[in-house]
Amino acid sequence: MTAASQLRLVADRAGPTFHLAEEHHPENGTLLGFWIYLMSDCLIFAALFATYAVLGRRYAGGPTGAELFDLPMVAVNTAMLLFSSITYGMAMLAAYRGRVKPTLGWLAVTGLFGCAFLGLELTEFAHLIREGAGPQRSAFLSSFFTLVGTHGLHVTFGVIWLVTLMTQVARWGLGPDMVRRLMCLSLFWHFLDVIWIGVFSFVYLLGVL
Repeated sequence: MTAASQLRLVADRAGPTFHLAEEHHPENGTLLGFWIYLMSDCLIFAALFATYAVLGRRYAGGPTGAELFDLPMVAVNTAMLLFSSITYGMAMLAAYRGRVKPTLGWLAVTGLFGCAFLGLELTEFAHLIREGAGPQRSAFLSSFFTLVGTHGLHVTFGVIWLVTLMTQVARWGLGPDMVRRLMCLSLFWHFLDVIWIGVFSFVYLLGVL
């Protein structure tokens, strides 16, 4: 048997050799999944805005937006949410630099702004209900409470998520996985900011005209 035949026989006995060069990137899957979630949320709010566009002038003989809305208070509330977006951006800058304490500090300020926003929104809802302008009063108020209340529920969920991430950062630091989680919440928080600008313009500003 020649040397070439011996080598061929050894290769046949060894069996085929497979080389897997595929690399997995879980961070890409996480961000893609979160973008898909945000797109589904866009559809929800688009449906709510469309509903308000149809029902927003049907007062059923009840009070109108011009009679109910306290525009200066809503403007303050809008500023709270806008400032919270800025402070979250500062938190992300600190997170990218691996600085735990500044990250936690800016996240705490963001959470306070979010809680202030929710407090003012609940105050507005309570005032409207005391005035007899609850969601059952007219189609206008039903669509108003549904749209604004859904946004408020999202902010509430965002604050809970924020506190959870703060606890994790304080315990485990700022590894790549943690920064990715903070980035997902950042996308969510800025998304709520954009939605609220639409609510403020479409519901409140047009409602007082």
